[in-house]
Amino acid sequence: MSEKRIVSLIPSATEIVAALGFKDELVGRSHECDFPKGVEALPFCTEPKFNPEGTSAQIDKEVKAILSEALAVYHVDADLLNQLKPTHIITQDQCDVCAVSLNDVKDAVSQIIDSKPEIVSLSPNSLDDVWNDICKVAQALDAADKGKALVAQLKDRLDRIAKKYKPKEKLPRVATIEWIDPLMSGGNWMPTLVEMAGGVNLFGEAGKHSPWMEWETLIQSNPDILLILPCGYNIEKTKEEMGALTRLEGWNDLKAVRENKVFLTDGNQYFNRPGPRLVESLEILAEIFHPELFDFGHKDQAWIQY
Repeated sequence: MSEKRIVSLIPSATEIVAALGFKDELVGRSHECDFPKGVEALPFCTEPKFNPEGTSAQIDKEVKAILSEALAVYHVDADLLNQLKPTHIITQDQCDVCAVSLNDVKDAVSQIIDSKPEIVSLSPNSLDDVWNDICKVAQALDAADKGKALVAQLKDRLDRIAKKYKPKEKLPRVATIEWIDPLMSGGNWMPTLVEMAGGVNLFGEAGKHSPWMEWETLIQSNPDILLILPCGYNIEKTKEEMGALTRLEGWNDLKAVRENKVFLTDGNQYFNRPGPRLVESLEILAEIFHPELFDFGHKDQAWIQY
């Protein structure tokens, strides 16, 4: 098996590479790749063109301004890529806001003369797409059997959770919030995970991009459970942003608020990453929806009651 030098330009791909047993072959990462432990020491080959420390409203405004000019949201360091001499570069073409775009990678790679890396582009629009992407990475790394085995293991863990709870006459109606200001609901794999955990998903469709939504629509739906999992935010950052919701008219009248069923999660580490830890994301949902049945130890680490 020939030597591999892998550069991952999206956090979920870094986790996939590591889960397949190729962590030691990683030579570069994106500025957001921070799991598993140790990858932070790798040089990062991307950087944002906006201030990631701003409020959700400020970030939204800056990103939309950049995209309106048909510019990429992230910069790729072509010189560093050339120095790293990768054999494989893993990126994505699912979302230009979530990670560096495929076109940017191709532009950067066109400047790399020596290593001529294979570009592996992922398109995780649904949970099944995530499994396909794992196999796609494994195939590119000459480890197809490892990919199949990993997917089988992850699916088994999901199935065991989904089969443990007994369907109730009335399942909790759940709204997931993937961005706070402006308001966006969770789409893609989130509706599937909510349903597998024993909830009724109110917004967003499986396999489709996360939709923008109106506050009045959320008020009218009056969910039993409200999950806040902003893309790229940890729990502390989400806490800081909650004022944008709690100040809105009708917040205190929501059933989820009145019954203390508002939960903040670490969206950055779990729900927003279409990789192996979507299994942990389902565990989190199971703990929240059915605390009498599940306790995986994620409370106060990956989620809190607001």
